[in-house]
Amino acid sequence: MAEVDEMRRGMLISGVAVAAGITLPLAASAAQLNQGATQMSTITMKDGTQIYYKDWGKGQPVVFSHGWPLSSDAWESQMFFLASNGYRCIAHDRRGHGRSSQPWHGNDMDTYADDLAQVFDKLDIRDAIMVGHSTGGGEVARYLGRHGSKRVAGAVLVGAIPPIMLKTAAYPGGLPIEVFDGFRKAYLADRAQFFYDVASGPFFGFNRPGAKPSQGMVQAWVTQGLMSGHKNAYDCIKVFSETDFTEDLKRIDVPTLVVHGDDDQIVPIGNSAILAAKLLKKGTLKVYPGGSHALGDTSKEQLNADLLAFAQSVRSKSAAAGTRELALG
Repeated sequence: MAEVDEMRRGMLISGVAVAAGITLPLAASAAQLNQGATQMSTITMKDGTQIYYKDWGKGQPVVFSHGWPLSSDAWESQMFFLASNGYRCIAHDRRGHGRSSQPWHGNDMDTYADDLAQVFDKLDIRDAIMVGHSTGGGEVARYLGRHGSKRVAGAVLVGAIPPIMLKTAAYPGGLPIEVFDGFRKAYLADRAQFFYDVASGPFFGFNRPGAKPSQGMVQAWVTQGLMSGHKNAYDCIKVFSETDFTEDLKRIDVPTLVVHGDDDQIVPIGNSAILAAKLLKKGTLKVYPGGSHALGDTSKEQLNADLLAFAQSVRSKSAAAGTRELALG
């Protein structure tokens, strides 16, 4: 009996040892996997806010700024295309959006531009092409107006909000404040439903006769929107509607392509792109007939081709300027 008990104890000890030998490495692997999953590419701003960013490919940098209430995910089709064509593509989640921190304060255009400047500095971005959609177009304009173009070779404004969305004495063609008050009311009443209504209707133009709605696009838009901070996205309604970019546009001294759909229901072309192009020193306006606000999705192939052509033209000009400087030297 004693021999049987001893045998059982030996088997038990061996079993525990075997189990430990198997489970410990597995546990360690799980911990490592878990740790890796929580490590994201972030940059800490001066006020402690964590800004998430993506950095794909190699070559001349193209820096993307997304619209409200989205994230850098909104640019993935363009980033994949340009990175596959020899460019380094960088996009960040604006503070309060996507995977970035959701601070209570600092939800204003100057701070957005200053955050972007810190991203430029931290990643040592030079000779960049900036691309901004909607609110992100305002961010690009404010960055260039506030920080200058020493790190920038060119800019693209896509369905962008400058010079200003709000109706003012200087811009009587803008939208009345009641429109944006309505946004705020609907947002606070049922944020998720408001996002769904925007995405399933005017944002992609799915409310137009003959449109073929994509539930995937709608779901992706709503998902990104719901990742934004509640107060951050609320504050940003004021930012994208009431910020005046007139002086910023006048200060921009690099080639700037202004791309806009003439059926943009979110940022009507008459009080945005057409006026912005006139205020720019080196602006070129390209209108997409029947184009929606979501040109990166509904006119993806055309926008990708236009971005690549612009990037190539800017690179050629930069190279030519460098050659001239060497010759003169």
